[in-house]
Amino acid sequence: MNQVDSNYYGPQGTPTAILLYSFLQNSTDTHFLPELCALKNQLLPSRTLSDDEELQTDGNRLGTPQSREPVPDEEIFQIIGAQLAEIGDKLAAEMEPSIIHSLAQQFMTENMSKEEMTRQMSQAVQELLKRMPLDMEQEKAMLVIAMALAKKVANKVPALLQQVFSITVNYINRNLHDYVNNLAPES
Repeated sequence: MNQVDSNYYGPQGTPTAILLYSFLQNSTDTHFLPELCALKNQLLPSRTLSDDEELQTDGNRLGTPQSREPVPDEEIFQIIGAQLAEIGDKLAAEMEPSIIHSLAQQFMTENMSKEEMTRQMSQAVQELLKRMPLDMEQEKAMLVIAMALAKKVANKVPALLQQVFSITVNYINRNLHDYVNNLAPES
């Protein structure tokens, strides 16, 4: 998978993509920083101003309407992702290496469908959820475990970061969509 799957994030990303990116960016002991920078360029492509647009001091453009709508609460999801990274760093240290190795092997399998990869991610999350009794609500534990798994697999094989990112976003959107969307306080 060479490109980040645009079905899961538009030009600026969805809350899930922003959350996961922030989590990975703020995690400690990462070995995939070049790949993470490439991922950021795909999630948040720089946009040049056209001749009839002017950048305002608040970051908005004056002139023609923007072709994309800004993601609400983007900054809040970045902050939450950074906070969850602290929890994820602690959990990642307790994860059984055999589960990480097995999941990394699955991600390296050629011709495996996105559905099957998402199922493998789900099984790994469930297995770790059983083995790691956590003092937090189940949805939060599942979210942090999924993101920590993504970090651990990407650390093991940095070239898999984009694929792991896409599958993790897919897993979170399918299983924890409402939970993630409710993380941001109502304005």
